[in-house]
Order: sequence, then structure tokens, then C-alpha cells
Amino acid sequence: MYRPSARFKRTAEERRDQLLSWQREDVAFFAAGACHILAYAFMETYPDAGFHAVGLWSRGARNPGHVYVTDGTWAFDHDGWTPEPELLSVTRATTPDADFRTGPVHGDLDAFCTRHHHRPRPLFAFDPWERALRYLRQFPPPGA
Repeated sequence: MYRPSARFKRTAEERRDQLLSWQREDVAFFAAGACHILAYAFMETYPDAGFHAVGLWSRGARNPGHVYVTDGTWAFDHDGWTPEPELLSVTRATTPDADFRTGPVHGDLDAFCTRHHHRPRPLFAFDPWERALRYLRQFPPPGA
């Protein structure tokens, strides 16, 4: 069963202290705080796989609280491969008051971070890109 990103929400201290945030296990790191990095690393690694980034916005939010990639059937994020309907239903059931809606994420990583107030690579304790690439290698590639 899919483990929603809310299960790995950062503490206030982890939000303030990037080293503490960095020291979390990979699944927690990419569920809450670096989901956008993982999504963009996926798209760069598999540019021809037909996946695009999607954001999850809670009711009234100006910025997505979680980002994942999908081809319309399968989704990939911190929890690996999940059918997209399962990802959405479990996420919505976990936090029903959020009334999550999906929306496409456009532009490159830097533009996304600026537009949606997500942490850019230089503001993490260390560059998260290589960590995201290592994490991706733990899972089968699209279509495998």
C-alpha cells in the first residue's frame, strides 16, 4: 500500500535545520522537502519515458505540497512505483480536509522552485541531485 508524503512530514526543527533534514532516511527526505528534486531527477534520467511532473495542491494553497511524476497510469515518487489512482486515493484519505487537487508542473527545476517557493538545490545542506539519482537506481526503470 502507498505511504503518503504526509506520513513523513518534517518537524519544525527539520524545516529550520537543513543538516537535520538532510540526515533523514531517503524515503522521508524525498517525501517531504525534496520531492521536487526527485521528480526532476526522474524526468532528466528518463526523458523519453512519457512522464511529466504533477503537483498536489491542498485547498486554497498557492503552491503544491507534493510533487511526483506520472504517465497517466503509473506514478513515481518517494514510495517508488504506484498506480496513480492509488497514490491519489490514499493521499486524499490520509488528509481528507486538504481536498487535494492535481495540476501540471511546468518549467525547469529552477523556475519551479522560484515560482512555487520550493527549496532550490543550493539551499539544501548538500546538493540533493546525486542523492536523488542514487535513490532512483534502487527502482526498476519505467516499463521494466
